[in-house]
Amino acid sequence: MPTQVDHQKRALRAELRERRQNLTTSERENASTGFTDNLIALATRRGATSIACYLSAPNEPNTRPFVNWALANGIRVLFPISREDGLLDWTVGETGSEVEGLYGMPEPVGELLGPIAINEVDLILVPAAAVSPDGMRMGWGRGYFDKTLGSMEKCPPVYAIVFDSEVRADVPFEKHDERVDGVVTPSRILDF
Repeated sequence: MPTQVDHQKRALRAELRERRQNLTTSERENASTGFTDNLIALATRRGATSIACYLSAPNEPNTRPFVNWALANGIRVLFPISREDGLLDWTVGETGSEVEGLYGMPEPVGELLGPIAINEVDLILVPAAAVSPDGMRMGWGRGYFDKTLGSMEKCPPVYAIVFDSEVRADVPFEKHDERVDGVVTPSRILDF
C-alpha cells in the first residue's frame, strides 16, 4: 500500500524528470562543462585512484567527459550493472562497448566483478533525482544504490550528481533511504 511519502516521491520525480527533459541543448552543454570541472576537482581533491561512477543516460547529468578524463589519467572506474535481484554488479567495461541494461540505462560491457567490488574504491558517484541540503538523497525509485550503500561495511565518500535546482529542502525520505556525503552540481561541490 503506497504511503504519503511514496506519493510525494512519485510527484517530485515526475516534476524533476520533466524539468530535465525540457533543458535546452545550450543548458545541457553548459551543465556538462560544469559537472566535468567539478567532478575532476572532487576526484583530484580526494586523491582518488579508483572510483565508482555510472554511465549517464541522455537526460541525466553528463558523466561521460569526466569518465573519459578519469580513464585518461589512470583512475580505475567501476561501472554499475543492474541485476534482476535488486543488487548491483560492477565492471571496468574493458571492451569499450555499451548495451542497454535493465530499465533502459546504458551499461558498459565487461567482466562482472560482483557486488563487493565496490568496496575497493576511493569515491562513489551516484545518480539522484534530488538531494536535500543535509545530504538526504532521493533516487529514481528502484533502490539499487540505497541497497548497495546500506550494505557496505566501510563506505568511502559518496557524492550525488544533480542539477543545481535539484538540491532542495523538500526531499521526502524513508528510513531505508541513504544519505550522501556531498553533492556535485554544475556550479558547485557541496560537502555535508
